Amino acid sequence: MKTFGGPVLFLDRADINTDEIIPAKYLTEITKQDLKPYILEDLKLDGFDPKSEKTRKARVVVSRENFGCGSSREHAPWVFEVNDITAVVAESFARIFRQNMFNCGMAAIELSRSQMDVIFSYANNNDVTMSIDIQAQSLTISAKDRHDTFNFELSPFDKALVLAGGWVDYADTKY
Repeated sequence: MKTFGGPVLFLDRADINTDEIIPAKYLTEITKQDLKPYILEDLKLDGFDPKSEKTRKARVVVSRENFGCGSSREHAPWVFEVNDITAVVAESFARIFRQNMFNCGMAAIELSRSQMDVIFSYANNNDVTMSIDIQAQSLTISAKDRHDTFNFELSPFDKALVLAGGWVDYADTKY
């Protein structure tokens, strides 16, 4: 079974759109893997470097509200998938982006603003990790001697998609 979690990449901004996640000029690439080097290439955020080791090592992205807004395209979750990012945690998501995450077998987890503020209080620590238990619908963020745990909600269908590995794997078991 797929493991969810790992090193965290903090993107402390609302309304990060799909053009910032994967620029439109790369949508003609032939395979998902071809998208890999262009993750978050056009994201403008103080101190953020899309080519940094921190970005390359990230397995969880943490952001603010309305993540994945803009053009509806599967390429945005795909670029996370090929970069081994298993989850995005945010206050809210654009509807199509959120469903595309589940369809690809990745978790799109929504938490309240106050919970996200606690999570963002970890941003200045080194080696922040998050473990996510999809079955129990809980996540734990950790750094040094500190950790916090939060519960989240997924619909039974979205949970089944994530646990199956995405829509195709889910359909293979059901149809």
